[in-house]
Amino acid sequence: MADSIRIGTAPDSWGVWFPDDPNQVPWQRFLDEVVEAGYTWIELGPYGYLPTDPNQLADELGSRGLKLSAGTVFTGFHKGDDQWQRAWDQALAVTGLASKLGAEHLVVIPDLWRSDATSQVLESRTLDDEQWKRLAAGHDRLGKALLEEFGVKQQFHSHADSHVGTYREVERFLQETDVAYTNLCLDTGHFSYYGGDNLALIDAYPERIGYLHLKQVDTTLLFDVLKNDVPFAEAVTQDIMVEPGTPGGVPEFAPIIERVAKIDPEIFGIVEQDMYGCSIDRPFPIAKRTFDHIFEATEAARVD
Repeated sequence: MADSIRIGTAPDSWGVWFPDDPNQVPWQRFLDEVVEAGYTWIELGPYGYLPTDPNQLADELGSRGLKLSAGTVFTGFHKGDDQWQRAWDQALAVTGLASKLGAEHLVVIPDLWRSDATSQVLESRTLDDEQWKRLAAGHDRLGKALLEEFGVKQQFHSHADSHVGTYREVERFLQETDVAYTNLCLDTGHFSYYGGDNLALIDAYPERIGYLHLKQVDTTLLFDVLKNDVPFAEAVTQDIMVEPGTPGGVPEFAPIIERVAKIDPEIFGIVEQDMYGCSIDRPFPIAKRTFDHIFEATEAARVD
């Protein structure tokens, strides 16, 4: 289909945040339910959740007609030069696996100032100028290395409870990084979490939109979360990231998908509804309804 983007989903939409958690859905069931819901593309999820042997993973995906769009790593470049090795070790493992299965993107999430495991405040909520410089330089270095080593593109993911979340913070990050090495995984829900206008950002920086995570935030709950300084992980258990199509959920997907399709029809739009802590029986019906919602709402989407 012309002027369309590639739609997929991720383990996160099945409540998977960790490589090994007995309360999470088993990976085989996740893969089977992805297929039943209608999706073709998936992300790797936390490294170690899906098989890490490339031959086994290729067999598991291939037997189900699934394909891999990206892997994910976590970085903390603002903290200092000692963070490089930590980031590169992750990249070697995750990108080394994902690229063998054809993935051309690495989603990079910055460390949070508040722990998503314990809700403990770990550091200041904002960065000083020197920390901003270290953050930008680290991501450009990582992006350059990923291209040279694997031919993989870095897609930076702004995040709730991280130092890069508001429109101005994302804009500063873009202005201090190099388009050749560092672009955005625009997570529509996380960007809306701090009041960001997704369409305005896309229009202002179309060349920096390299990847999408599609999710909606519940505006009926959001201002209570922000006013009462509820940690993001706790807000997730309260369904702050609401099922797409629910009244009060923002942003609307169709205008974003259609706008991005005009930039590059090869961009991925990966549904990633934060649902950690949910029952293992809950995600599949939501995933199926979300698939139907997206394809009923817009013609600028495809699964193949």
